[in-house]
Amino acid sequence: MESQNIRDKKDVSVVERVHLIVFKLGNEEYGVRIDQVKEVTITPEITRMPKTPSFIKGVSNIRGDIIAIMDLEERFRIERPSGMFTPHTYTLVMEAKEYTMGFIVHEVPQSLTLPVSSIDKAPTFIQDININENFIEGIGKHEDRLIIVLDIFKILTSDEVMQLKS
Repeated sequence: MESQNIRDKKDVSVVERVHLIVFKLGNEEYGVRIDQVKEVTITPEITRMPKTPSFIKGVSNIRGDIIAIMDLEERFRIERPSGMFTPHTYTLVMEAKEYTMGFIVHEVPQSLTLPVSSIDKAPTFIQDININENFIEGIGKHEDRLIIVLDIFKILTSDEVMQLKS
């Protein structure tokens, strides 16, 4: 009976947390859930493919797999600050059921764990009206930073996914 009372007195509040990979696009910070990222690598040589949207930079060989490479800044129409030069880019590789895709980022991605309670739902009016699904999961707050949390699986439209599969 006494052990029950001790257990009752312990603080059982567990803070639910989300682990993100954080990177910059333009001047803003973005994050994706770490479980959506298979690996992070320095971007290998990219071979341009005909008749692909401009934000699809081409394909690369990453660990023996040929995968499409997308430039997220171009996809989201984000301008890079002038004078911002990086010697390499990095590729976040994600694997969906139907396809594998690489996303180019221009800085070394960082790992960050946030309490789920610090991520607010994004207002619907800031979503891309051309994409049916809501790819912005929310806006995370960490100290004086705002991090736009993306659902990487919803960035492509279903038509674009069909093009990738063929």
